[in-house]
Amino acid sequence: MTPHEERPSVRLQRLIGGYQVSQAIHVAATLGVADRLRDGPCGAPALAAIFSVDAQSLYRLLRALAAVGVFYEDDERRFSLTELGACLCSDAPESLRDQAANIGRPADWEVWAHLLESVQTGQPAFPQLHQGHSIWEWRAAHPEENTFFNRAQHANTRLRTHALLTAYDFGQFPTVADLGGGTGAFLTALLAHHPGMRGLLFDQPHVVAEAAPALERAGVAARCAVMGGSFFDTVPPGYEAYILKAVLNSFDETTRLAILRQVRTVCTADSRLLVLEDVIGPPNEDPYTKLLDVAMLLRTGGAQYTREAWAALLAAGGFRLASITPSPLGPSVLEGVPVEA
Repeated sequence: MTPHEERPSVRLQRLIGGYQVSQAIHVAATLGVADRLRDGPCGAPALAAIFSVDAQSLYRLLRALAAVGVFYEDDERRFSLTELGACLCSDAPESLRDQAANIGRPADWEVWAHLLESVQTGQPAFPQLHQGHSIWEWRAAHPEENTFFNRAQHANTRLRTHALLTAYDFGQFPTVADLGGGTGAFLTALLAHHPGMRGLLFDQPHVVAEAAPALERAGVAARCAVMGGSFFDTVPPGYEAYILKAVLNSFDETTRLAILRQVRTVCTADSRLLVLEDVIGPPNEDPYTKLLDVAMLLRTGGAQYTREAWAALLAAGGFRLASITPSPLGPSVLEGVPVEA
C-alpha cells in the first residue's frame, strides 16, 4: 500500500455508512434544496425559513452533503450546487430528485432492515411488513405512495430512454404494445422518436389513470391507446412488438413464465417480444444491477438475470432469445422470437 492509498478498513467504513448518505440526499430532495440553490449560494438560516425547519439541523445536513460533493460550502457557510447537486433540481435534464425522494420513504426503506430474514427464508420482506399484501396491492391502496413511485419510475425511464432509443432500432415496428408500461414515460418517448409508430399503453387501471396528461403534452395521445388491465388475465392482440420494460424482474420465476406464456398466446410468427432489463454482468463487476437484484428480492421476490438465465427463461416461455443489445446506461434490449411448442 502506497502512502496515498486508503487503508482497506477506511474504504470499507465508507461502504458501511452508505445508507446515511442516501438518507441525507433523500431529505434534501424532499425539501427541494437544490431548486432553491439554482439562483446562487444561500445560507442555512435563509433556507430553513423557506422550508420551515430548524436552521442548525439543516446546516448540519447540508454540511455533511457538501463533504461528499453534493453541495459546496464556502467560507461564509453558504451552500451552492455542484455538478452532483444540480441533478437534484426538478428541471434538470437528468433529474434524480424524484428517485431520491422515493427511495427514502418508509415503504421503500424499511424492507432493507429485514434483509437478513429474506436471505434466511428466500422470501420478500415487503408482504411480511404489510399484512401479506404485495407491493402492487399496497400501492393501489395508497395513492400518495403510488404517485411517489410513479414519479421515480418516470425519472428513471427518462434518464435511460435516450440510450435505449439510440442503441436499438425500435422503428422497425409500426405498432408496439408497452405491457406494464406505467404512466407511459418510455412509450411517450418512443412514439415521439418515431412519428409513424402507433402504440398501446397497458397497465393496471390506477396506474394508467395518470398517463393522459403526459401523452397530451408530448403530442402523441392521438397515436397511443391507453388500456387498464392485467397481463395475467389477457394481453391485447394485434401488435408487431410487445415490450416488457422492468416488468419480469419484479416477479418470481413461476409468475414470469405465466406472463411470457400469456404474451406468447397473442404473438404471430412475425411478432417480437422486447424485454428491457438490466442483465447481470460477470463476477466482481456491475454493482448497480447486483444490488438491484437484492432490492427485488426484498420488495417482490423478483430477480435480475444473467444472459444465460434470460435465454432459458424466454425458452420456457415460448421464445428464442435472438439478440441482446446493451445500452450505455444499463438496460439491454432482449429480443425474443416466438417458437412453436
